[in-house]
Amino acid sequence: MSESIGPDDPVGYIQHHLINLTVGEGFWTVNIDTLFFSWLIGGLLVFLAWKVGRNLNPDNPTGVQNLLESILEFVDNMIKEIFPVSNPLIGPLAITVFLWVFLMNAMDLIPVDLLPTVASHLGVPHLKVVPTTDPNATLGMALMVFMLVVYYNIKVKGLWGYVKTFLTHPFGIWLFPVNAVMTLVEELAKPLSLGLLLFGNLFCRRVGISLSGFATLVDTIHSWRSVGNFSYFGYYIAGFYFYGVDNHVPGTGSPKSG
Repeated sequence: MSESIGPDDPVGYIQHHLINLTVGEGFWTVNIDTLFFSWLIGGLLVFLAWKVGRNLNPDNPTGVQNLLESILEFVDNMIKEIFPVSNPLIGPLAITVFLWVFLMNAMDLIPVDLLPTVASHLGVPHLKVVPTTDPNATLGMALMVFMLVVYYNIKVKGLWGYVKTFLTHPFGIWLFPVNAVMTLVEELAKPLSLGLLLFGNLFCRRVGISLSGFATLVDTIHSWRSVGNFSYFGYYIAGFYFYGVDNHVPGTGSPKSG
């Protein structure tokens, strides 16, 4: 199929690179390439962390250990700047999503036709190699963090305490109908906006590279900027939500909402 699509058919060429390898139909459609590459990258990340963890040498760290320690210190310092109170979940969640999204975005640096061409010779008609160009992946990560946040909000504040935030914020209890609608919209907008922000940036970059048919030096620079900018996704996604938890926890030293 890919042999018939080339420079003489630019629209078909671009569309070809924007189609996922799927199974199923309708609501039950599964994007196999998104799952494969995201799981592959996640597995490599877990293996690398396990390998480095088994061979930690505080006196004479290796290059990979130095790199991971620098990333951990970088994310840890960002978290400390926002959260004055220690939370055992924020750091691991932020660093996990940070590294996972960073590596998924880095797949954009692979020449646009390389892996799809190899796949076409193996009988695979379509292949998208950048998982974050699939909104199902980005919105799925945002949704999972949102569910964790709701769980920990209820665990920390209690069910009534969590519901109370919808009734009293931001205008006080006397305007609880307005508060409930505004807070609900605000909460639902957080995972939606974060997921679409990451997807939109990488998707547009992929379309731009497909227009030229290859990754030029400018494309590579922009891709690295995308990798750098949106690897902050893990930091922002944890910050957005867990600020809501820490900001309402009695006795932690964090300010309470009005």
